[in-house]
Amino acid sequence: MGHNHHHHHHSKIDDSSIWKLWVSIFLNLGITLAQVIGGLISNSLSLLSDAVHNFNDSMSLVTTLVTKKIAKKGATSSKTFGYKRAEIIGAFVNLITLVIVALFLIKEGIERFFVPETIDGLTMFWVAMIGLAANLITAALLWKNSKDDLNMRAAFIHILADAISSVGVIIGGWLIIKYNWYVVDAILTLLIGSYILWHSYHMLREAIEILMEAKPDNIDITELTTSMQSVDKVCDVHHVHVWRLDEESTLLESHIVIQKEDLHLMEEIKSAIKKVLHDEYHITHSTLEFEFEPCSAQDHQVVHQHEHHH
Repeated sequence: MGHNHHHHHHSKIDDSSIWKLWVSIFLNLGITLAQVIGGLISNSLSLLSDAVHNFNDSMSLVTTLVTKKIAKKGATSSKTFGYKRAEIIGAFVNLITLVIVALFLIKEGIERFFVPETIDGLTMFWVAMIGLAANLITAALLWKNSKDDLNMRAAFIHILADAISSVGVIIGGWLIIKYNWYVVDAILTLLIGSYILWHSYHMLREAIEILMEAKPDNIDITELTTSMQSVDKVCDVHHVHVWRLDEESTLLESHIVIQKEDLHLMEEIKSAIKKVLHDEYHITHSTLEFEFEPCSAQDHQVVHQHEHHH
């Protein structure tokens, strides 16, 4: 009964974050649309770059939502690890697109820097104001849940970055209204474009590392092998593979050599190794294959050949 109650309470927290995410997504898509139209009407590139930035944040909110839904789904018989990889593949595609768009904006921004074009500062100013307002509303919505949910925190930080770039565009619009400094627009475009690029580059690297099953940066294989070998009754450890399923889960498989006479202790040895992996390296899922041979067998062979050769 107590457990049930607790579970119910937990799902309630989840649902509140889900409706907040929906509202945030619609607000963000609304701003994106307004900024695209405003950017085209006012001829302001920085509004368009801000629209791209905003659209990307809507996408990351969608990813957060989908992840929340899918995470509830769990593993199936064919996708035995659940759907965690789907999120990484989605992010990968999203990031590639983002990089292309950011490069295009930077190219246009550089061209305009040298040949400034006339811009309607008033439209630029007010559209950016609307953008800022919507960003602040979204940030206020996500703030509470961002304290204890990693995905929500990422979304919250995205929205804050958006608000900052909107402030930039507002100041730019004001400078254009007041002093006709059209070059401000090109400078802002370069800043926002570079920010998008820099941001995407780091996330793209992580996504590729995960998709390539590379070992996590924070784990040193040699050190890991040594820790596993230091477990009592373990003679040797080889074929160690470590990779990541997604951002949170690290997996390991390995062959463990023990003496035949320690066969009855296998489960204890296994538990000891798993404890080391979990406590020292945060590896929650490990597959260990046990092999038996006398611990000194390999040394004997070497000595033997040496004598024979002699």
